[in-house]
This record gives sequence, C-alpha cells and structure tokens, in this order.
Amino acid sequence: MSNIKENKMGVMPVNKLLITMSLPMVASMLIQALYNVVDSVFVAKIGEEAITALSLAFPVQNLLIGVATGTGVGMNALLSRSLGEKDAKGVNRAATNGVALAVLSSFLFVLFGVFFSRVFFEIQTDNALIIKYGTQYISICTIGSVFVYISIIFERLMQATGKTVYSMYTQGIGAITNIVLDPILIFVFDLDVIGAALATVIGQMLSCFVGIILNHKYNPEISLNFKGFRFHKETVKRIYSVGVPSMLMMGIGSVMNFSLNKILIDFFSTTAAAVLGIYYKIQSFAFMPLFGMNNGIVPIIAYNYGAGKRARITKCIRLAVTYATGIMLIAIAVFQIFPKELLIMFEASEHMLSIGVPAFRIISLHYIFAGFCIVMGTVFQAFGKGTLSLIVSVCRQLVVLLPAAYLLAVLFSNNINAFWLCFPIAEVMSLIISAICYVFVYKKIIKHIPNNP
Repeated sequence: MSNIKENKMGVMPVNKLLITMSLPMVASMLIQALYNVVDSVFVAKIGEEAITALSLAFPVQNLLIGVATGTGVGMNALLSRSLGEKDAKGVNRAATNGVALAVLSSFLFVLFGVFFSRVFFEIQTDNALIIKYGTQYISICTIGSVFVYISIIFERLMQATGKTVYSMYTQGIGAITNIVLDPILIFVFDLDVIGAALATVIGQMLSCFVGIILNHKYNPEISLNFKGFRFHKETVKRIYSVGVPSMLMMGIGSVMNFSLNKILIDFFSTTAAAVLGIYYKIQSFAFMPLFGMNNGIVPIIAYNYGAGKRARITKCIRLAVTYATGIMLIAIAVFQIFPKELLIMFEASEHMLSIGVPAFRIISLHYIFAGFCIVMGTVFQAFGKGTLSLIVSVCRQLVVLLPAAYLLAVLFSNNINAFWLCFPIAEVMSLIISAICYVFVYKKIIKHIPNNP
C-alpha cells in the first residue's frame, strides 16, 4: 500500500462527479464525430464511389479503434481499482503494460495495411474505382495506426485519474487539424481520397504528441518508466480479461458491418451500402456522447469498487442510464424529423434519398433501448465481467441481427425498407439479455460490496 491521497472519485457527489468526468469526454467525442462526418462530407464531393469506399472501409477502422479502446478499457479498470486500493505500484504497472500492449497491437494493423488492403475491397466489390479509393484510404490509415493507438491509451491514462479535460484537448487538436487539412489536401493539392487519409493520420499524430506531453506534465499519480521494462504476466492477464471482450465486441461489430455491406451490395446496390456507411457516420453524433459518458463511468465504478463504496456505484449506474436514455430520445427525434437534410450533406442523389430517408427513420427506432444496453455493457466491463458484454454483443449482432438481415433481404429483395427492420429487432433481444446480465452482476458482485462512507 502507499500514501496515495483520496481521489475525487471517492468523495465528490456522484451526479457532479459523473458530469465532471463525462462532459470533457463527451465534448471530445463530439469533436471526433464531427471530423468523421466532415471527412466524409468532403470525400462525398469527389463522387459516390469515394463515399462508398469509405463506407466499405468502416469495418477495418472500427476494428482498429476497437482494439486500442479495448486495451485502454482493460488498463483503466485495473488502474482505477488500484488507485482506489491506494496501490501505487499496481497503478504504474497497469499504465506501463497498457502503453506497451497498445504499441504492440498497432503493428498488426500496419501489416494489414501493407499486405491486405486491396484484397479486403476486392472481396466486397468489383467496382475498380471503389477498390482504388478504398485501398488508398485504408492503407494510409492502418500504416499510421501507431499514432491513434498511443493517443487513445494516453487519453485513457488521464481519464483513469479523473483528468478528463485533458482528453478533450488531445481529441480537439487532432480533430481541428483534420478538419482544416481535409479541404486543403483533397481539393487544393488534388489528392482526393489520399488527402482525406493523410489529414486523418496527421491529426492523430498531433493528438498522440499532445497526449504524451499532457500526461508527463499533469498526471503525477502515474509514473511511466520503461527502463528495463518487461511485460508483467498477471497485469497483462487482468488487462485483457476486461479488454479482450471489448475488442471482440468491436470485432463482431466489424464482421457485422462487413456482412451487412455484402448483403446490401448482393441483394440491392452499392448505393444502399453507401447509405449504411453514411448512417454510421451520422450515428456517431448520437453514440459518441454516450461513449464519452461511459468512459467516465468505468473509472468511477472501478475506483469505488476498490474503495468499497456500494451506494456511489449504484447511484452512478442509475444516473448513467437516465442520461443515456435522454441522449437517445434526442437522437431519435433528429433522425425522424431531418433524414433528408442529413443525407443532402453528403451530396445524396435522388436515388440515394429514396433509400436513405426511410432507412434512417426505421433504423433509429432501436435507439429507444440502445442507451440502457450500452451503459450495461460498460458496467459489466468496469466490474471485470467483460465476457457478459461480449455475450450480449454476440447475441445481438451475430445471433439475431445478421440472420434477420439476410432473411429479410431474401424475403423482401424488392423492398429494401423491410431490410432495415433487422436493427430494432436485434435491439429488443439486446435489451432482454442486458437486463438479465445486470441482475446476475448485482446479485454476484454489487450487493456484496461494503458500503463504506
């Protein structure tokens, strides 16, 4: 044990703490969502093939971010719990192993970018221009992935100690850089999709450097020392016990997205796949704030779990579900009222509008239940029960959504509107399983946590 001082996560009023922890991350996530959308808005001006290429590239980008985020989530849960237990050695060990694992993981995507980018697009389509654009974009993004990995992991270090405002700075600098460089590299230098990819990587590079500097200067609770570093087996095991289920969930999401694109292209059109890709970009405005709040939930729950403060944990969960539901209701309203306006931002043709407007309205119906399900997944991870999150994700996406999507495509190949019903159908299943898993976690863990003052 050490003389670590009581962190604000153990004493600040829970509602104020959740808002304080979450708002900077919500802001940074919204900035992240903005530059994802702006990226696509500029690329859409190149042509429908270009925006379709980015839609088909989304599963790889999603997986790339998922592995980095999963490592960060696992590191955060262990690090925050060690803070709550006043274990300085455990804190630093979790941090150094987490950083090293993130850097090592990024090299897997570098290899993918060098050797498998073109094959990935050739599997999905025979459109030569889409293959060209997609290969250029994903090659550059994956080869430069080390920067986004380091950026994410250092943001998580600041989040683990409650210094979430600095995460906003790192995200903001990267996003603003990307937004400024996009039109310059795409149109002024006439680099097309290559320009969009370079703008993304340069933005991530700046985020990476700023994250390292801010951690060194303003995060004294964590001491990173890699002299004579060797992986600590037990620490790596505990990081991945939480992180791997999170990674697998993102991996499942990538498989789902890849498969949905294939179904849409095979049964309907590449335009339908482009609509789905645009939807995912816009959807990030609804889900990124929710993920930002969830990033604040993990250290709060993990810290108070380590400190034995049950009442603070249960109050945090109730507040998070309430806020998440409110965010989702706002998102439903936007997708129901303004689907045409959202699509027009992406240079949507009349044909794309005829597919996209009803698609947005039907898909967004699942938001009614999504807020609760997403918060529950984060709660499971915070208690080291990431496997439950994985079970929910597998059931939602592989057991229900994909089979439903394929069946609807076969039965209603002349009516694409029916296809989009697979999303609300799957979310109902997710709601039921999430509720069952929470009851299990409450009975097995939460009710047995002491209620220290």
